[in-house]
Amino acid sequence: MQPVHIVQGTAVPLDRSDVDTDQIIPSDWLKRVERTGFDKGLFAEWRDDPEFVMNQEQYLGANVLLGGPNFGTGSSREHAVWAIQQYGFAAVVSSRFGPIFRNNCTKNGLVAVEVTPEISDQLMAAVQADPTLELTVDVERRTLEVPALGIEVGFELSDAVQHRFLNGLDDIGLTMQNNDAIDAFEAGRPAFKPATR
Repeated sequence: MQPVHIVQGTAVPLDRSDVDTDQIIPSDWLKRVERTGFDKGLFAEWRDDPEFVMNQEQYLGANVLLGGPNFGTGSSREHAVWAIQQYGFAAVVSSRFGPIFRNNCTKNGLVAVEVTPEISDQLMAAVQADPTLELTVDVERRTLEVPALGIEVGFELSDAVQHRFLNGLDDIGLTMQNNDAIDAFEAGRPAFKPATR
């Protein structure tokens, strides 16, 4: 996982509520053996519609996804986060996230920024009116800033999750921080016990 300090750029306004993980990445895409190529399946059923927001030229290249309330509800598939990241999004902003989806975001380096419904509505309208509007998600300061709108709001991010993002640590990376202690423990194990490495 790559470190994430600041996400700065434009956004795609996905103005739909209760977007579940099956809509984010349909189940047909879960048969893949590799952990790559999921960007093609992101919102696959909706992207067939030429009017779908992600098909609009003015939103191409955006790296922030603005979701409606209750974004990422549903099953625990990590593929939803992988698809969002592989498409090019580094942060998702919503007024509410499905808890499992939010947890998967933290474990994979996708910043989930939860804001009030009022801020979410303001951002959605502003980005629809001006696709060039710039947003900045600052992981170190735990803020979302939109200077053109005079917005600077904090968002909840625990110290442990912030540490993950700033240092690029997934679960394995966190475990490997204790490598010396693991080696010391293994060195002291009686020889008759099975080796773990």
